[in-house]
Amino acid sequence: MTHRLLWIVWPAFLGACVLELLVFAVVDPAELRWGSYTLDWSRQAVYTVSFFVFWIVTMGACALTTLLRLDPSEVNEAPFAP
Repeated sequence: MTHRLLWIVWPAFLGACVLELLVFAVVDPAELRWGSYTLDWSRQAVYTVSFFVFWIVTMGACALTTLLRLDPSEVNEAPFAP
């Protein structure tokens, strides 16, 4: 179970790092808006929140990939069976 969790979390972390670099190479966090409202967060807050959002989204993609590569018998097993 831990091994599968690492299959999900580690590539998602690396993907979130790359997304963070690519997005904020183009976008200035001080100029972000939410609709017509100016987002009055510090740059560090925007970087932190966006990193965790990117990480959660890429974890979802990695979890789906991990689920799709399992055999049907593995999917039907109880994960915490004694």
